[in-house]
Amino acid sequence: MSVSAGPSHGPFKPLRESIELVAGLGVAGDAHFGRTVQHRSRARAHPDWENLRQVHLLGVELHEELASCGMRVGAGQMGENILTAGIGLLELPVGTRLRLGATAIVELTGLRNPCTQLDGVHRGLMKAVLDRAPDGTLTRRAGVMAVVISGGAVAAGELVAVQHVPAGHEPLRPV
Repeated sequence: MSVSAGPSHGPFKPLRESIELVAGLGVAGDAHFGRTVQHRSRARAHPDWENLRQVHLLGVELHEELASCGMRVGAGQMGENILTAGIGLLELPVGTRLRLGATAIVELTGLRNPCTQLDGVHRGLMKAVLDRAPDGTLTRRAGVMAVVISGGAVAAGELVAVQHVPAGHEPLRPV
């Protein structure tokens, strides 16, 4: 696992040795830190909305898939705060809780809705993280969003574990 945070909006978040998760707020020092929505376009339209995008998690498996297509993307370059391995984030339902490090717990709220800023990382990246299901619906593969339930320090290399999957599988939708 790698961890990233940055005070600026945009896809590039500098790698850190550790990040501090704060319950109800997100990643200390990150552009998306706060109780209300911090995503720029959403904040302009609805500044009082609850921040369901406090932490962005992404599976390293996507980086590996992109590399096999000639798109080399490094940790933190897609705006993720936490890069996981072996979790299958996109298949988990809303409300799933993940333990990060010794004490931090996040709860999944939905899918990251990718934006054109990803094309600044690598040409064609936005299209590469969008797909179509057999029924024609758009599928998003740019990671998941979460809120912080229990805070704490999360260091690079620490384990991420699925702590709780709620009954009644409600699939993740864009937030």
